Amino acid sequence: MKLAVIGTGLLGREIAIRLQDRRFAVSAWNRSPDKANALATIGIQPCATVGEAFAGSDAALLLLSDAAAIRAVLWPTDGSEQPALADHLLIQMGTIAPSESRALGRDVERAGGQYLEAPVLGSLPEARSGRLIVMAGGELGLYERCLPIFEALSEQPQRIGEVGQGAALKLAMNQLIGGLTATFAYSLGLVRDEGIDVEQFMGLLRQSALYAPTFDKKLDKYLSHEYGQANFPLKHLRKDIGLFRHVAEQSTMDTASLAALEGVFERAVEHGLGDLDYSALYEALVEGR
Repeated sequence: MKLAVIGTGLLGREIAIRLQDRRFAVSAWNRSPDKANALATIGIQPCATVGEAFAGSDAALLLLSDAAAIRAVLWPTDGSEQPALADHLLIQMGTIAPSESRALGRDVERAGGQYLEAPVLGSLPEARSGRLIVMAGGELGLYERCLPIFEALSEQPQRIGEVGQGAALKLAMNQLIGGLTATFAYSLGLVRDEGIDVEQFMGLLRQSALYAPTFDKKLDKYLSHEYGQANFPLKHLRKDIGLFRHVAEQSTMDTASLAALEGVFERAVEHGLGDLDYSALYEALVEGR
């Protein structure tokens, strides 16, 4: 199967490499050509245009930052050549709102293409080892057709339901990332302010129903105040929290706490933390008060 990876940023790059390693024929396109060109050394063919990538593929994986970026690539308004979507299968793997995914699906189908959403939970280590969590939404037949791709990336890919439902579940997961990061930062901040031994705190926490593995995964970053080499930059999680709040506002949910959390993320970005690992939120909540 020939695959095109559209967007070779942090996650897109690792997914392209993983698929190449699993014996798919992979080509790549990125808005900044140097990122795609760098993959040529391992046999991934860089493409000059999105249309070129689509033309030589059985399916195109979209790993772009948001819905606006996807639309700018598929329906450019800057004079760039519009790629032909007819008879092409597009797999949207980024984090976007359910309504955005449904709208993209309708527009792709109007153009004669096919659309499946398959956002993933996990970061660079999971992409490298094939342990991403794939949450697909779309027609069962399309999902089954794409299952070999998903099984190369995930130990247990799942079809959640129709288009929009996979996107909704991914947003629900990312909201948990933001919430857990914020609440743990507060608790750790109090423990440190009171001079309590951090390992004693963690030992008790690990024995409780309150524990989440992400606490240990990020603990060294909080203690060292070193947040570089981001697998998931803070600015991207800030975008996802805003998306979740926007979706929640259209239901009966009270979004006051979400708005407050989004405000903290915005302040963190304003203070230059946006490109760091999302755990740098600790600095805005605790150290930066």
